[in-house]
Amino acid sequence: MKSVVLLAAVLLSTPVVAEKVKQEAGQTGKYADSQRAEKDWEHIDSRPIPAWWQDAKFGIFIHWGVYSVPSYAIKGTYSEWYWHNKDGYPVKKKKQLRHDKTNEFHDKNYGKDKHYSEFAPEFNAEMFDPDHWANVFQDAGAKYVVLTSKHHDGYTLWPNKHASDSFGMPWNSQEVGPKRDLVGELTNAVNKTDVKMGLYYSLWDWFNPVWEQSKEKYVDEVMLPQMYEVVEKYKPEVFFTDGDWIMDYSKWRSLEFLDWLTEESSVKDSVVFNDRWGKVRKNHGGYYTTEYGAGLADNTRPWEENRGIGFSFGFNRNETLEDYNSAKKLVFMLVDIVSRGGNFLLDIGPTADGRIPVIMEDRLIEMGKWMKVNGEAIYGTRMWKHDAQWSEGINPGFNDEESFGDRRHGGYDVFAVTLNPPKGYAVKELFFTQKDNNVYAMMPSWPTTNKIIIKDINTSKDTVVTMLGVNGELSYQKTESGIVVELPTLLPGKLPAEHVWTLKVTNAN
Repeated sequence: MKSVVLLAAVLLSTPVVAEKVKQEAGQTGKYADSQRAEKDWEHIDSRPIPAWWQDAKFGIFIHWGVYSVPSYAIKGTYSEWYWHNKDGYPVKKKKQLRHDKTNEFHDKNYGKDKHYSEFAPEFNAEMFDPDHWANVFQDAGAKYVVLTSKHHDGYTLWPNKHASDSFGMPWNSQEVGPKRDLVGELTNAVNKTDVKMGLYYSLWDWFNPVWEQSKEKYVDEVMLPQMYEVVEKYKPEVFFTDGDWIMDYSKWRSLEFLDWLTEESSVKDSVVFNDRWGKVRKNHGGYYTTEYGAGLADNTRPWEENRGIGFSFGFNRNETLEDYNSAKKLVFMLVDIVSRGGNFLLDIGPTADGRIPVIMEDRLIEMGKWMKVNGEAIYGTRMWKHDAQWSEGINPGFNDEESFGDRRHGGYDVFAVTLNPPKGYAVKELFFTQKDNNVYAMMPSWPTTNKIIIKDINTSKDTVVTMLGVNGELSYQKTESGIVVELPTLLPGKLPAEHVWTLKVTNAN
């Protein structure tokens, strides 16, 4: 263990971090006692989620790395898993299919002898313009960004010696590939905007020789030093961990790190972290996460749904237009998720040369146009007493997968509960959010009668109804069940936004 301490002290430039690694080395099992662990999870769970994140609502996820070179997966799977799909042991039928098809593609196009690590020099990022990326994210209306500082292949997008030393070869973006500090460059660019910078970090490296030698040694000598370093060096406002499912949190020493992150780190007061710390998802941690689904029905804890614009997180050249969601559907997803109290982390997969694919940039900019008009109903809002108003018909509740399953994209199709329901089923006529004394009612379709009933809403003598993006007040009448609002008469070219339209009801509850 002495060598671990010395190595960490030399490699970590921040004295506090180096000292922390010294203290932690040799203390594996500190939280092995279940009562101690429960007490400390209670402490971590009781920390309030910083308000900025709950106000932000919309963020951009970025999966970018060596896997962006082959950028291939069979449809409906993740291209960032290329190395594992190729060389990992396929223990299930669906994994066998991914394994066979990936190797077929690899052998045909690169040859059987080409190792995954040989893609690293081709990950050149020659077209990477961090300022352009940052401006796109800001124009999209995003309030935070989460970049993969290290995915499961162990390659780091910052100059980290632990990655190269543990793999026994150059294995970071400064030593091989771009010869640039990609995390640092994007962090600096994003920090020039109003968008907050965050980082994703995979606890697990699939084929790291140190991991294969000793999981305990990997945690001590690779994982913990990397996490301390990347937090102190770049000061992310979001720290999104992943790859946790392979071991219990006590083996990852998650509580030790979280104690440091929330009590001692330079971002201790503002940092937001998730629930992926070792078989504790949706039970412990910061905000809870869902992936390619519909989010959570239980809002006892802040949560975030994350997914790609297509199916894959990383860029997948095998995807075609039909695999990508339209801007309209992405806006519907955002509104639906926020109305139910969640955040939406929407992923892009840049190319190996550093470009945001045009179709992805287009989707982000279109969402930004909608947010410029309707953002008031999204940012800083919370759930109202109802997340939605349903029409007559069979109410599927939160999610009836038999009727509404869009299984290629996570088992939930927001259009099936709004625009295209199965016969006899109800639809969401309005999505709701609230802020201060204002209720926002978002319409997924424009009524043919040019009137909309907002049920179960209490107004006052000072209540005013408007449509965001349209000048002037709207007429409304009180009824026993709520209010009937007269919508403005507008030519198609004069509509304030596309896709979803927002009514603002002031002094209401």
